[in-house]
Amino acid sequence: MTMYTKEEIVARARELAQMVADTKEVEFFKKAESQINENQKIREKVASIKSLQKQAVNFQHYSKQEALKQVEDKIDKLQEELDELPIIQEFKESQIEVNDLLQLIAVTISNHVTDEIIRTTGGDLLSGETGSKVNNSKGSACSS
Repeated sequence: MTMYTKEEIVARARELAQMVADTKEVEFFKKAESQINENQKIREKVASIKSLQKQAVNFQHYSKQEALKQVEDKIDKLQEELDELPIIQEFKESQIEVNDLLQLIAVTISNHVTDEIIRTTGGDLLSGETGSKVNNSKGSACSS
């Protein structure tokens, strides 16, 4: 059995991170983000939303509920306008795809480590118990 150091594992993680960064999903994400940042209308709407959000915080702080509701409605309207733009929809979809890929990697690593622990301790993969738990449960059942 090969033993690895933390440094070797981190180096491999960096390699994996570079592989992820070089996927079509990440490439599309970067292009969509760039197109969004270059779009004047989008930048103006985002700036308006940020300004309105600051106003909303102030209105909330001073308990001005009617003004707060009006500002929140304006924010919602601007957000809806942004969400209707195809590039924004594509950007959000690419975010989801990249996050799904990262989640898949994390779950795959976690499951594989767990399965290896179970396997190498003589455990039972079907029940998900390590060898020491399997052996102890057999032993305690026999000793009663």
